[in-house]
Amino acid sequence: VMARVVAVFDDLLLGSNVLGMLRAGGFEATLSGADAHPDGADALIVDLASTGFDGVALVERLRAGGELEGTRTLGVYSHVDADTKRRAEAAGFDLVVPRSRMAREGAALVERLLG
Repeated sequence: VMARVVAVFDDLLLGSNVLGMLRAGGFEATLSGADAHPDGADALIVDLASTGFDGVALVERLRAGGELEGTRTLGVYSHVDADTKRRAEAAGFDLVVPRSRMAREGAALVERLLG
């Protein structure tokens, strides 16, 4: 069974790149906006560099609502933004990586996260 991944990006160019990467890596991937619900997905990838929504707050809200049971979380941040990285780690993200690393490692990163 293919692992299911929900990618939360409001930057559609970046989001579709991530989607393509995940699908090429054998994942069943869908793109979502800030109103994301993982619905039991294996992984939730959140763009923490978005100006349109607060990805850390989104994950905190989903976790508080019990929606992240069994879902691993991956935050993708802008490498110049150390504050966001710290906030995400404090909020309990399983993995927080810079955009450049996501672009480079893509599906392999998610495989390790789920492994």
